[in-house]
Amino acid sequence: MKKVNLKPDIHPLKRFFKTADDAIDAFLFGNPEVTANTPHVRDYMNLKRYMILVIMAVVPSALASIYFFGWRALLVIIFSYLFGVTTEWIFATVRREEMTEGAFVTCLIYPLILPPTVPLWVVAVGIVFGTVFGKEVFGGTGKNLFNPALVGRIFVAVAFPSIMSGQWYKPISGAFGGFTAFSVDGLTTATPLTNFKSDGTIASYRELFTGNIPGCLGETSKVLIILGGLFLMATKVSNWRIPISYLGTVALLSSILSQISPDRFAPPLFQLLTGGLLFGAMFMATDPVTSPMTSQGKWICGFLMGVLTIVIRGLSGYSEGVMFAIILMNIFNPLIDNAVLSMITSRNRG
Repeated sequence: MKKVNLKPDIHPLKRFFKTADDAIDAFLFGNPEVTANTPHVRDYMNLKRYMILVIMAVVPSALASIYFFGWRALLVIIFSYLFGVTTEWIFATVRREEMTEGAFVTCLIYPLILPPTVPLWVVAVGIVFGTVFGKEVFGGTGKNLFNPALVGRIFVAVAFPSIMSGQWYKPISGAFGGFTAFSVDGLTTATPLTNFKSDGTIASYRELFTGNIPGCLGETSKVLIILGGLFLMATKVSNWRIPISYLGTVALLSSILSQISPDRFAPPLFQLLTGGLLFGAMFMATDPVTSPMTSQGKWICGFLMGVLTIVIRGLSGYSEGVMFAIILMNIFNPLIDNAVLSMITSRNRG
């Protein structure tokens, strides 16, 4: 018997633009298709609410990047969205699926973990690589094993080491900071972590806290990062167990190891306020897709990320270890959940 195709064929060009239209409509107004009866009731705003709240929490850090490093920071963010959203759009069109809101969060977090003078073509290469190999090869949003923003960041760090680690600038000074300038200018300098690793220099804690230090675009203002993280915890978008256990482990280990080997391990407050630790703990380690699902697993994950961060910072050739710690734990988080569930099952049976 001959099968009849009841769905009319849609021209590829129309389907391409329909995918974008559906994505914008879903992001702004939500998907009205929900189940009606318990226990399967679903709020169609859940995914959109999550993405919007994360963006709201990160936007202050994005604004701070402009204040500290000039309007070029906004151009970096625009390039990230342009190439990242287009990449996801293409995959959604080819797969004939709806485009999800996950791209909007990834494309905001990724540029904020880049140096302020990063070439725009490097921004494009990194976000495309992170989207494709950090998410799309696994099937898209919700199926990815790794945080796509970190995948893109690690790729450009390994592929272009001189570009990603050789040029750091002090933030723009003045009452209005970078809002009156396009980009940072002046002599290149080093990040606080690099200075400590080379000669043991401890930067001013006040400058570390306010963000008046060289660093990546969105990782400098610790005040805004902490406020954004607390906002996500208060709205229950992120789980407090991971950042608390992560930061607590870093503080505890560094307080011990800095007494044993002060030339390799910095004091705890310096560790907490430098590099991408707070940004990673608040906005990337808590990613619900790549972090453990169980409460016990979240504690274990945070503890191991803290250990890895301290070990990499103190004993490796890298001055920063946050992105490597998070991406390594992305690999082991499913195993952690499996081990926790197996222990719970065995205990219940016993």
